[in-house]
Amino acid sequence: MRNVWSGYISFGLVTIPVSMIPAIEGKSVSFNYVHHDCGTPLKYDRVCPKCNAVIPWRDVSRGYEYEKGKWVLLEDEDFKSVPFPKNKNIDIVQFADLDEIDPILYDHSYYLIPQEGAEKAYALLTQALQLTHRIAIARIVIKTKQHLASVRYFQKALVLETMFYPDEIRSPEDIALALADTTIRPNEMKMARQLVETMTERFDPGSFQDEYRRELIKMLESKISGIRVESRPEKEREEAKDLIAALRASVKSAKAKEENN
Repeated sequence: MRNVWSGYISFGLVTIPVSMIPAIEGKSVSFNYVHHDCGTPLKYDRVCPKCNAVIPWRDVSRGYEYEKGKWVLLEDEDFKSVPFPKNKNIDIVQFADLDEIDPILYDHSYYLIPQEGAEKAYALLTQALQLTHRIAIARIVIKTKQHLASVRYFQKALVLETMFYPDEIRSPEDIALALADTTIRPNEMKMARQLVETMTERFDPGSFQDEYRRELIKMLESKISGIRVESRPEKEREEAKDLIAALRASVKSAKAKEENN
């Protein structure tokens, strides 16, 4: 897989040359819009709705809408005037306990690969993070954006995860306000905790798969081969009349499933 970034992990006086590749391989099925009559994929032009004309690239500018319907146009020189860090480092600024970071902050994951001659330093940092159960907090510039990032141990390797800044996370305050006057009865909490305990088991990511994608691929293969696939009706779920009844039925179902396994 092609590298998306190369540079150095830097902490203290230590530098480790690494390259970076995506850790995630998307498996989603993609589609294009096609002309129904001839089967040709459609293309999209840069059309100005006001002038009703296709605009060539030489007449295209970047713009920022500062008020509704009001735009300021920007040129390359405007962006060059903004100071931008150009170093090729993953600058580690601190270490922290892994459980101090809420998963909502994580964005994209990348594997860090040691470059030739850096294997020992890479292995040293990897094992140090594993033994101390720590995570490194760093800054990195990818393309034209400076990211907050974390570097952690993962299956004998280092994985870097870009992170959102705190001001990019929406507050759940409105949800908390909506629940302020909600009263939970003791018997409801007892049944809810019992359901949680009954359904608790060791997480195995390999036991999960994208069932919709599997069925979608099956449909596409049948469509290509000319075999008609009959649609299967979805099972209707019975709705309990009240919360306690729903919890009791759920606990019963979970226990039956546990006994069958």
